[in-house]
Amino acid sequence: MNLEYGVKAKPPVHRLLVLALQQLLAILAATIAVPAIIGHGMSSSAALFGAGVGTLVYQLFTRFKSPVFLGSSFAFLGSMGAAFAGAVTAQLGYLGLLLGAIFAGLVYVVIALLVKFCGTKWINKVMPAVVIGPTVAIIGLSLAGNAIGDLYKNLMVDVNGVAKMTWTSSIALICGLVTLGVTIACSVYGKKMLKMIPFIIGIAAGYCVAAIFTVIGNVADVEALKIINFSLFKEMQWYPDFTFIQAFKGFKDLDGAYIGTVAVAYIPVAFVVFAEHIADHKNLSSIIDQDLLEDPGLTRTLLGDGVGSIAGAFFGGCPNTTYGESVGCVAISGNASTITITVTALMAIVASFIAPFVTLLATIPSCVMGGVCVALYGFIAVSGLKMIQKVDLGDNKNLFVVSVILIAGVGGMVLTFGKVTITAIASALILGILTNVLVSIGSKKKNAVEEAPAAEEKAEEKDSTDAE
Repeated sequence: MNLEYGVKAKPPVHRLLVLALQQLLAILAATIAVPAIIGHGMSSSAALFGAGVGTLVYQLFTRFKSPVFLGSSFAFLGSMGAAFAGAVTAQLGYLGLLLGAIFAGLVYVVIALLVKFCGTKWINKVMPAVVIGPTVAIIGLSLAGNAIGDLYKNLMVDVNGVAKMTWTSSIALICGLVTLGVTIACSVYGKKMLKMIPFIIGIAAGYCVAAIFTVIGNVADVEALKIINFSLFKEMQWYPDFTFIQAFKGFKDLDGAYIGTVAVAYIPVAFVVFAEHIADHKNLSSIIDQDLLEDPGLTRTLLGDGVGSIAGAFFGGCPNTTYGESVGCVAISGNASTITITVTALMAIVASFIAPFVTLLATIPSCVMGGVCVALYGFIAVSGLKMIQKVDLGDNKNLFVVSVILIAGVGGMVLTFGKVTITAIASALILGILTNVLVSIGSKKKNAVEEAPAAEEKAEEKDSTDAE
């Protein structure tokens, strides 16, 4: 695609700061959502700080050649929950978060070393475009429910499972659609800078509409109109509560059994996230027209992701991963500058200490972010489908592979083994790889059978020619 700023480009300072803010807004909701879901007093500002640190580590390992931000990974939610569930004290639970991140990071390091010695050709054979394309599409499609769900607020479901609109959900939908409409208008009809920051303009427009409804709701005491929770400003956290501070207090309760529990909860998931790592980087490669698995190389991206995840968890408790929202932001804005990502990481670190700023970002209602995410997640899905444009879907071999991945992913084929959960994306990818192997074996045998008579005919012709 045509990029406004390439990977090595250096936007002017005033543009750079605005573009970095847009990246921060794109990844914010998901990054601070993970600690909120886990609970146990985990700090959202610490998670934001950890995401910034993890991204800087990733950029250093990849030599500033991969324009993607690392944020809190949802894949490890079950693992993080297991760390706290198996702990006798909260401090031991925090220590478990660090140990788990180290285990997961070491898996990435081991895989990186294997790639270093074995190369990446096997990846292209195991995961060709017919496999990786629909898998990337699934990453976007699997998030569709989250985006649409965020567009509504307090959507009621009756006894028959039928969703019904409430006044609150109707107002929230209006705010979300305003956000989406302004984002689209800026991206399609905007000129120069306006075209590059559609998310900021869209979020600002949606927030203003939501604020107007909220003010009216507070004055008239109408609960349905109160979209923004301004009371968060009364509960501002003025500094990040770093994970390692609590974790170091848990060493006195640490034993071998707990270490084993954490290892079992984290290590298998790390292998699953590795598959998503490949999919994200293949997707990003297609957007920036540069194969990241070759330059800077899969070894470096894995090391950056693994070590960055450990560094991020040390401060925020959450293992990090490359964010689809960040990739979507690159695609829509046309800005692939890694300097922008670096400034975004620094901005996240600084912002984690500015309580009013973090709180202001936290007050952005889910319906407004839902409007943005409709575009973000949609671009991820479309970029995956673009990967299979040159794949011959008239061939049943390819058709079966794509069909299996799409249905397994959209259908939510989640596999659970004890405390280990394989996400729908990973399950779809694994099933797709197996299907591709199955149909490829059949096609090889078919080709061998068809080629045998042809080889015999050529041999006979050669013998007759020699005889003459």
